[in-house]
Amino acid sequence: MRIFLDLLWFFKQEKKSYSLGVLFLMIVSLIDLLPPYIVGKVVDGIKERSLTPGGLFTWVGLILAGALLAYGLRYVWRIFIFGASLRLGKLLRNRLYTHFTTLSPQFYHQHRIGDLMAHATNDIQAVESTAGEGVLTLVDSLTIGTFVTLSMAFINWKLTLIVLIPLPFMAWATSYYGTLLHRSFHKAQAAFSDLNHRVQENISGVRVIKAFGQEEAEKAAFTELSTDVVEKNITVAKIDSLYDPTISFFVGISFLLAVIFGAAEVVHGTFTIGQLTSFTVYLGYLIWPMLAFGWLFNIVERGRASYDRITSLLGIEPQIVSREDADSVVPAGDVAYDIDFFTYPATEYPALTNIHFDLPTGSTLGVVGKTGSGKTTLLRLLLREFDVTDGDIMIGGVSIYSVELEALRRAIGYVPQDHFLFSATIAENIAFGKPDATMEEIRKAAEIAAIDEDIAGFPDGYGTLVGERGVTLSGGQKQRISIARAVLINPEILILDDALSAVDARTEASILHALQNNRKNKTTLISAHRLSAIEHASVILVLQEGKIVERGTHERLMENDGWYEAMYRRQQLESDVAEGGVESS
Repeated sequence: MRIFLDLLWFFKQEKKSYSLGVLFLMIVSLIDLLPPYIVGKVVDGIKERSLTPGGLFTWVGLILAGALLAYGLRYVWRIFIFGASLRLGKLLRNRLYTHFTTLSPQFYHQHRIGDLMAHATNDIQAVESTAGEGVLTLVDSLTIGTFVTLSMAFINWKLTLIVLIPLPFMAWATSYYGTLLHRSFHKAQAAFSDLNHRVQENISGVRVIKAFGQEEAEKAAFTELSTDVVEKNITVAKIDSLYDPTISFFVGISFLLAVIFGAAEVVHGTFTIGQLTSFTVYLGYLIWPMLAFGWLFNIVERGRASYDRITSLLGIEPQIVSREDADSVVPAGDVAYDIDFFTYPATEYPALTNIHFDLPTGSTLGVVGKTGSGKTTLLRLLLREFDVTDGDIMIGGVSIYSVELEALRRAIGYVPQDHFLFSATIAENIAFGKPDATMEEIRKAAEIAAIDEDIAGFPDGYGTLVGERGVTLSGGQKQRISIARAVLINPEILILDDALSAVDARTEASILHALQNNRKNKTTLISAHRLSAIEHASVILVLQEGKIVERGTHERLMENDGWYEAMYRRQQLESDVAEGGVESS
């Protein structure tokens, strides 16, 4: 029952709804005690030949009135109790989603997306059920059980004590089942998370699966996971199925005791047939509280396991947070890197070493190097996806760690390597960072990104719906829409992280020329593998194993006999050969 203590904060928050719901539920329980009492009176009236037609109609009228009143009150308490539980589900979903948005990339490297989705669906549903059906079952079983027991004791307290003898044994059995259920349900939820993750991963990577002909292998893996989920849920069901037979067994013993000892008292004249009838009907009323108590254990253990999983997630502290004294002003000005070392969490070797440079406002920085040299890391540190411990990064002479995260990221437009598009129209994707943008602004951004003509060729133009992750578009189109999305917000700093790799040289030149004209007084940082993308940069950094091995303008670097000069000439030769091949064909 610890889950009810864990949810006490919510019950206090919704005390009006729960108080009224419980009150009406208790009134319904009292009304339900009326029919057995009336039945006993009618039976004794028939036996004693004292029941008149008017008296019978009076008793029947009381039963009908009670039934109508109970009908209305049942409707009302359901609204109060179940309405509150639905609000708990909404609250937990919002908390979980908001919490997810504050966590760093490191968290998502360590947790699977499918698992997180399971927390936000199945687990919250189980907790919601505890706050609704759990509260109902707890209050209803205790209320009816108490009222019925008192009614039985009022009729014959000795017989009541006798029929309650089996109950402690039943309580022990259901408690033991609850412990087993908690363990098995926790395993079942974990298995569902694994299955959910596999489905999410396979749907996202369906084109790769088909390209490599791995459909059958993935089907087999899915079947294995699905079988595991079924087996673990069958284990839960087996334990759950023990409740009803166990409770029915002990209730049957109580009935047997009631009939044996009650009949003996009737024979001895200390008990009327009507009283015995009322007593046994009341005893029948105890079946529901007993069954409900077993069901309650089921609901509570499921809810406790799920709530523990949710709270463990909510208990993870965001690693990237704004300082208490952080400034809310959007930063602007020169960019300065002063990093001695940067090492990713849980790794031993630094990803960046001795990164020191200044980038004046309005200039363009080009970052190049081999794969794994640290280009993306250098750019992501400016976004504070990770924090530097040995060094600092400044904008306009102010440390980015002295600025609120929201203000910092409003100053930056970011086009990542992985171009994510939402399942929305092209216009909505471009206007993601500025939802109130006009169509004229959207088109202008698209023109800068050299995607306007492509969009115009689509049947629905800017209203064309993009499939999940942009699967209906080519790689180059997705890149250019991502660039347009970043350009639209007109940020102080624009970061292009290898964002031109999927476009041809002519389109690349067109985009870079448009960016130069559009961002004359803005700062741009570009990382690229194709050196023509950063040829125009004010300063170019060549990284190798996280260190700056060359720096300067394109002309200056071409005068050096270094990696940049060799790679540039090699790429130019490859381009000339490719163009020659096209012309000859």
